[in-house]
Amino acid sequence: MYSVYVLYSKKVNKLYIGFTSRLKERIKEHKSRKNKITKNWQPLKLIYVEVYSNKQDALKREKFFKTGWGRNYLKKILKHTLNKMNS
Repeated sequence: MYSVYVLYSKKVNKLYIGFTSRLKERIKEHKSRKNKITKNWQPLKLIYVEVYSNKQDALKREKFFKTGWGRNYLKKILKHTLNKMNS
């Protein structure tokens, strides 16, 4: 199984979009500051996950989420989550 996931950092008010076949371990890596991009974004919160059985489908979805349209889509569907986290 392959996961596309979204982490949120209140500190920098940004979303991090990633792809992995080992979600639990990947989240632990982010939280233990092993990722160059997110190491200074702590604390991080996992706010969204999509799971795929096909690697190419998951990679395509990750690529979409990293576009302007994809980020707008995420912000729209996660509106209440993001509002709650910023209050």
